[in-house]
Amino acid sequence: MLPCKRPAVFLIWAVILTSLTACANSPVAKNLEQSLAADPKLQSDQVVFGESPGNQPQAQQNESAVQLPSDFPKDIPLYSNAKLQEVTPASGSENKISTRWLSSDPSNFIASFYRSQFQTNNWQILQQPTDDTGGAFEVRRNDLLLKISIQPKSVTNATPNQPQTATELLIDYVPNSTVTAQPTSTTNPNETANAVPQPGNSQFIGPIPPANLAAQPPSTANNQTIPTATPKSQVFNDLNKAPQEWRQHIQDLAALGVLSIEAKTTKSNSTNTTNQFEPGKIVTHREYARWLIAANNAVYTNNPAKQIRLASESTQPAFSDVSAKDPDFPAIQGLAEAGLIPSPLSGDSTVVLFRPDAPLTREQLLLWKLPLDTRQALPSANLDAVKQTWGFQDAARIDPKALRAVLADYQNGEQSNIRRVFGYTTLFQPKKPVTRAEAATALWYFGSQGEGVSATEALKLKQS
Repeated sequence: MLPCKRPAVFLIWAVILTSLTACANSPVAKNLEQSLAADPKLQSDQVVFGESPGNQPQAQQNESAVQLPSDFPKDIPLYSNAKLQEVTPASGSENKISTRWLSSDPSNFIASFYRSQFQTNNWQILQQPTDDTGGAFEVRRNDLLLKISIQPKSVTNATPNQPQTATELLIDYVPNSTVTAQPTSTTNPNETANAVPQPGNSQFIGPIPPANLAAQPPSTANNQTIPTATPKSQVFNDLNKAPQEWRQHIQDLAALGVLSIEAKTTKSNSTNTTNQFEPGKIVTHREYARWLIAANNAVYTNNPAKQIRLASESTQPAFSDVSAKDPDFPAIQGLAEAGLIPSPLSGDSTVVLFRPDAPLTREQLLLWKLPLDTRQALPSANLDAVKQTWGFQDAARIDPKALRAVLADYQNGEQSNIRRVFGYTTLFQPKKPVTRAEAATALWYFGSQGEGVSATEALKLKQS
């Protein structure tokens, strides 16, 4: 039926068009033409479907209003899921440019991202958060000074599809042209670009007689680490900043060449020396790992059976964030292969990161050192046993892995690490960062049950 009607429809339209053509100038034709014409308002006001004509241009204007400065340093890592909210240009004498960002991701994700970026891209870390819940990074690379503040932020009046928490980032930087006049912590201007945060030289393992305490460059010229390498004695001129009862301990370890501060930057460059120990500075994982092996091997220099073997660069790394090219890889990998620190090699499959430049905590100090004191498996422990022995009010905050080390340390009496380093206390504060002076005091003595060796005894033995 439909095919039969199509000729009739075409005929009707042909008649209408013919009439309009013939009467184009008639009043009826003009009225019909105007009724079929497009609305002139629609031609002047273009609207995107789904958005009101008043809001859409304003949204585009707001989105493009906040932009990074044209000279924003490309070296600064930007978190991908963060949106720029505000840029405050440099003013006054500070020449600091501030940018404010907002992200829906948790603060620990963002802190972990920046910690990894700074470590792998050779930024010099001047300050970093003690945990991943928030805080500030202060870093430097070449002539660029950068501060990133990460703060959790609550979202009010959140919709059902909107996250209930957000994270605010403040990225402040001083442009390259204005930071060159500021002092840096390195003494070699060529070292900054290749410097590793909290640097150290794992090659300096083993003691030498402290006959010449003057600063001398090392005799080795490559980056290979050999267990029989002889360290250089050190003299620090800022030990007056450490408590009086700890100064001799630090001096003994320095005379044994244990407390190396500087690290080699390249295979051909020599190691710079420093006479600043900075006893109140927080010690990092990499520094303590290096000192732990150096102190143990120096104290037991005449007992190879008690020394820790260093790993070679051909060894498969135990941690994904410590490559074989890391200057402290031999020490860190050596501790992992000896089962002295948690790693996938010891059955802790979840511990894939060593976090070499993270602050060392009190419970980590004990967990890594106690096996070298007792020379046997740590005893079984539970929360009640630690409470009954030490009486710590915050024993519940101690990591279950560290409980065994804390309990074993109690059996060392007055030579326990906790008593020697932290004195009498009813609060252990297991997550509190450890200073360099505290770490050195703990490493001054190895042993348990009244049988052990101090750095003083090891030094006298070498002198004789």
